[in-house]
Amino acid sequence: MKANQAVQATLQYTEAELLAIPVKELIHPEDRDRTSVARKELLNGKTLTNFENRYVAKNGNIIWLEWTSIYLPDKEVVFAIAKNVTERKVREIAIEKKILKFKKLATNFKKKIEKDRKYFAVEVQEELAQLAAVVKMSIAAINTAVPDASGQLKQKIEHAFVVAGLLINTIKRVSFNIGPYILDDIGLEETLRWFCKEFSLLHDIPCEFTGTFNEKNLTHEMKIDFLRICQEALSNVIRHSAAGGVQVSIREKDNQIELCIADNGKGFIQEDLKKTMGLTIMEDLSTSIDGTLSIESEPGKGTTICIAVATPQ
Repeated sequence: MKANQAVQATLQYTEAELLAIPVKELIHPEDRDRTSVARKELLNGKTLTNFENRYVAKNGNIIWLEWTSIYLPDKEVVFAIAKNVTERKVREIAIEKKILKFKKLATNFKKKIEKDRKYFAVEVQEELAQLAAVVKMSIAAINTAVPDASGQLKQKIEHAFVVAGLLINTIKRVSFNIGPYILDDIGLEETLRWFCKEFSLLHDIPCEFTGTFNEKNLTHEMKIDFLRICQEALSNVIRHSAAGGVQVSIREKDNQIELCIADNGKGFIQEDLKKTMGLTIMEDLSTSIDGTLSIESEPGKGTTICIAVATPQ
């Protein structure tokens, strides 16, 4: 083995010391196994490019080196060039730590919001819906108690009874949209299936659901965000697409789970896509769970919105 002056200066060992120490001992303990794997691949004929690992200098400092290596079997020699990338790696690690910190804060913030939403949804469901139900029963009692009411009064009582029923259904729908508490009870697949049925009934737009995935491969945060993205996408269908039908699907393939909402509406030219509040919400939700959001659309051919996330290993 030979080491030039740059190696000696970087690791702060003399050439004699470097020749006396096994190379493995110079490598950071956490990087020895993967360095060994890379070395075996190198000796089997694979050129090593941009391979990074850590070394421990004589004074204990950690040095990051980026290697480009080639094995010359006829001479049984490994020719390797290393670049000291310590400063860059230190900056990258610092940035990664900040990203993880902000991501953790964002996750905690989301959990707090969902907790508050769930509490508020339950309050709306239990308090307002019950009060509306009492009003509906009272109207029914009045209708029974006054059998000889005039035609106009009878009509108003019946109208109030119908409105009370609509109010109860609206409260239930709003309660679900605020906090999908049934998600914890029946899971994401059945919640999406139920939500699509409700969408069809409320807006008279057929909405079909298909699901082929293992729900255990999604974290609770992922399930909530998938549902929120589906809600936003279907809201966009109502507001913008003029669709006659929607298909919601969630499937698992190649260590990814993908949720897609496809409509057969008017579509749009993708270059003309505007940054709406709904799109911003979907992008933020996707980013928070390391997902990839994609939107495909053509005029007259509808729009498809998909989010794909890698399944936790």
